[in-house]
Amino acid sequence: MEKVPMTAGGHNRIEAELKELKSVERPAIIRAIAEAREHGDLSENAEYHSARERQSFIEGRVLELESLIARADIIDPATLTGDTIKFGAKVTIVDEDTDEEKTYQIVGEVEANIEAGLLNLNSPLARALIGKEVGDSVEVSTPGGGRGYEVLSVEFS
Repeated sequence: MEKVPMTAGGHNRIEAELKELKSVERPAIIRAIAEAREHGDLSENAEYHSARERQSFIEGRVLELESLIARADIIDPATLTGDTIKFGAKVTIVDEDTDEEKTYQIVGEVEANIEAGLLNLNSPLARALIGKEVGDSVEVSTPGGGRGYEVLSVEFS
């Protein structure tokens, strides 16, 4: 069974989603199915089929989340130190062409969200940053061509 690296925050978000699905969504969909059954003929009952599809999605997501929690390798970035970029690091980089600064935290695949600044450990940028230190430059191949970045800061918190 392959371990899934994630931060404590990512683990907490997964547990919260699982709790929501089990305690709120599941009972609501069971009620919706029961209500749709009362409408009669199930073969032409759109509400029933829609509710069953939603139930199938919820059950699949519950199984997926339970599997992730069971395989979680929780890494607390606050316990990490050093100047080298590794999993959990908050990294500020500057685009060498545009001088645009961005800050990312390198996290596991399941908690990655680029809009929130959570960079997937397996992304080309994260792979290029791993092992680098403040002042180092990295080249990253992107669909739009190569991009160069300089590491401005590395923090663990």
